[in-house]
Amino acid sequence: MMNPPIKAKDRDTIIQSLQAGVVPRRGQHLIQVGRVDETKAVIRDLDRIAEGGSAIRFVIGEYGSGKTFFLSLVRSIALEKKLVTAHADLTPDRRLHATSGQARSLYAELMQNLATRTKPEGGALPSIVERFVTSAVSEGRDRAIDPEVVIRERLAHLSEMVGGYDFAEVIAAYWRGHDAGNETLKSDAIRWLRGEYTTRTDARHALGVRTIVDDANIYEQLKLFTQLVRLAGYSGFLISLDELVNLYKLANTQARKSNYEQILRILNDSLQGAAIGLGFMLGGTPDFLMDTRRGLYSYPALQSRLAENTFAVNGLVDFSNPVLRLGNLSPEDLFVLLSKIRHVFASGDSNQYLLPDEGVQAFMSHCSRRIGDAYFRTPRNTIKAFIDLLSVLDQNKQITWTDLVSQVNIAFEENPDLLSSERVNIPGNDLASFRL
Repeated sequence: MMNPPIKAKDRDTIIQSLQAGVVPRRGQHLIQVGRVDETKAVIRDLDRIAEGGSAIRFVIGEYGSGKTFFLSLVRSIALEKKLVTAHADLTPDRRLHATSGQARSLYAELMQNLATRTKPEGGALPSIVERFVTSAVSEGRDRAIDPEVVIRERLAHLSEMVGGYDFAEVIAAYWRGHDAGNETLKSDAIRWLRGEYTTRTDARHALGVRTIVDDANIYEQLKLFTQLVRLAGYSGFLISLDELVNLYKLANTQARKSNYEQILRILNDSLQGAAIGLGFMLGGTPDFLMDTRRGLYSYPALQSRLAENTFAVNGLVDFSNPVLRLGNLSPEDLFVLLSKIRHVFASGDSNQYLLPDEGVQAFMSHCSRRIGDAYFRTPRNTIKAFIDLLSVLDQNKQITWTDLVSQVNIAFEENPDLLSSERVNIPGNDLASFRL
């Protein structure tokens, strides 16, 4: 059976992203290899979330090991399971806990990146609220009652949660705007849900509520939003946070501790099933997890909950632990990965491959000799180098892959310092250069 051609838009998105060392926003399935056991473990988590449970995973791996790609893959699987997803990278200006707006900034980023199966690129907040309101209108019609009565019935249980009353009032305000054709009122409700109000006075004038999303309540808001997602007919809510190493890098000890306390709170809720329909995927480095001076292990309560299973040694695994360590790609996995990238580069046409299987093997052998085992443990740089090689072959038809690999080998043999300087130039051709 012939493989279908790959659309030019998808091909360019994947290749440009990988060449820049970042994860493509679409088409991850075209280049996914390995991580089978890890993926199965996370799929079980997603099923548990969809059934009204909760889950949390700390995805731990070295820089360039594929954490971000794995998190992106999990989000795409979650969307197929009718979950709503949101993702954000932690930065100095976006944290889980803060007092100067950094936590609200993280919340706003998550709301901006809300995705559903029909809006995988983000920006799904208005459609989620609209879906909830539309379903309430339908139920109101069936029961011959005012849709606002249905909305308040559905949201009544939220009043038992922190901030639940005002949250319900905002959704009711959206309905009034929807019913009256008042786009300003609808926009004000969406702004509140996005965390864009900075003063309570503005929120009270616009919506009649006395609270706003701020640094102190973002986790409560995420739990409230999870209930709205489920009432709108989705299976649950998955939040993906990457670059948690930025918490490890915080110089202020108290700020770091406060963020770790927030992580502990989320962890406890997830393990106890208190956050119904809500899941977290947190990506970080081994230092972020295990450093006993600045990492999560510096906080005793987190260390005891995240400690490895002492029986899982000598190749034995335990995927019930919240910590999911990304295993190394084997050389065989990397060969499959590079072959898939070659396939994408050729837009799915095997007749357009720029180098044969032996060319891929020769490239891998070159990497192994020059870099060692690191070339498949942290594949980001190897992938970038491979795409650069394909780009040179594509733009310089007068050379063959054997010529290029030979030139690269000679260059390294003549000047080993090129390994650190990263660039290899093919004599006589300005375009023929690639990074390793």
